[in-house]
Amino acid sequence: MNSSTRNYLRKIAHHINISVMVGKQGADERVLKALDESLKSHELVKVRFQNFKDETRPIGEKMALALKATLVATVGHVAIFYRRNEDEKDRVIFIPRSVLE
Repeated sequence: MNSSTRNYLRKIAHHINISVMVGKQGADERVLKALDESLKSHELVKVRFQNFKDETRPIGEKMALALKATLVATVGHVAIFYRRNEDEKDRVIFIPRSVLE
């Protein structure tokens, strides 16, 4: 993913509410399942880290790898994830070609 695509997704994510929280248990199966379901329906998801705040980036990268998603950015204690729906009729976010190039 190039930087202009990341910037575009960060701009969209600014207006999105947080969908998933990572608490005392860390990124366990329940959190990964909740994130997976959110990515299926919304494609772009914000996750707040209530604990493990010093490890937002490394834990976010592991979560993204486990779910075949992209960690778009981490801003403070919030991580932004993106996973494009394979089925075109289920897509929620459309990235303009000018951003992709």
